[in-house]
Amino acid sequence: MAQKHYVLDTNVLIENPKSIAALRNGQDNQIYIPYTVLAELDGLKKDPRIGHVVSQAVRAILHDENINVLAPEFAVTLTDEWMDDRILKEIMHMAPEQAMLITNDRILQIKARCHGIPCEEYRDSDPFRSESQRYTGFVEDGETVIPNSFTWESGMPVFHGSGGPKPVNYTHEVWGVRPRSVYQNLAFELMLDEDIDLVSIQSEAGYGKTFLSLAAALYLTLERKDNVFRKIYLVKPVVEIGAKMGYLPGDIEEKMLPYIKYVQDLLLKLHDVRSANRVFKDPGADNLSLNPKRFEIQPVAFLRGMNIENAVVIVDEMQNLSRGETRALLTRMGEGVKCICLGDTRQVDNPYLNESNNGLNWTVKKLKGFRNYAHMVLKGDRSRGPITDIVLKAKL
Repeated sequence: MAQKHYVLDTNVLIENPKSIAALRNGQDNQIYIPYTVLAELDGLKKDPRIGHVVSQAVRAILHDENINVLAPEFAVTLTDEWMDDRILKEIMHMAPEQAMLITNDRILQIKARCHGIPCEEYRDSDPFRSESQRYTGFVEDGETVIPNSFTWESGMPVFHGSGGPKPVNYTHEVWGVRPRSVYQNLAFELMLDEDIDLVSIQSEAGYGKTFLSLAAALYLTLERKDNVFRKIYLVKPVVEIGAKMGYLPGDIEEKMLPYIKYVQDLLLKLHDVRSANRVFKDPGADNLSLNPKRFEIQPVAFLRGMNIENAVVIVDEMQNLSRGETRALLTRMGEGVKCICLGDTRQVDNPYLNESNNGLNWTVKKLKGFRNYAHMVLKGDRSRGPITDIVLKAKL
């Protein structure tokens, strides 16, 4: 088979940093990187949204000793305003005649054809996935079993906890809530396991992670007989989306209300399923407010110096915490604490964080394998309702 020569555009490297190895196909083909593409990567490396992907692309180029960078002395003499035109000139003057441009930029594809440069799009896109997305909680056949992970055996999930392999051939019912999918059932399995102190759940919006964790928290604090857990804390980073609301009046609970209204709605829903009077100040009132002795909402900034004991702690939107904030938060946990961390690394609202550099991803990356820690990706065919279902299926 004749050797092929590929010139890679910036967007291909960002969409899939592994494209270099895939197109090289061992040592069968030659790969070329225009010097202008390196300049574009250099300009993108500080972008908080894609900087982590750019670094992977740069690392792939750096570690490939046989990569061909089109001569910089020619590139620096170009003064075209558009980077695309500079890339085309580099190909025409520096690349072999049979070189093919690989780009997903359709305008650049049209320009390339105008100059007689063959081009193709790169179809094998492999978007970046964080560790909290890659490690789903399940271990594939032949892989080393991780503590508190699951495997599939004969179509049934098997939990590998402290007591050894255990088929999960039963369905939990927690505070009157029955799981709507096998993954929700396994999330309950982790949340209720007495040997697991810290659980993290990754999922898109709508799969019920907050609802399930609140149901588990009510069960652990109000129903379970051992009386280990006496209080529920909900911790949430305060990151506004869109226009800022400015300063808000009132105490902590009143200031946090716009950010946690959905939590109160979920608590009321669970209260309707089964009475949870003890988490409310006045269960008979029309407007139920939380009893701080049983349920407390705390912004992350207020936890410094606290020592939390005998409590269930729910950390919501953990992807909006930095690594330092995550460490400061988790080191507040004393004896008798069950901590449930929730989030989605694809929905980072903090402008200083990204899909890789965030609290949820750092937690999975550093704690995976510890015997009192578990993680899973919550998914399934049904979410919170039919509208959410079609949005998730259509990938809107």
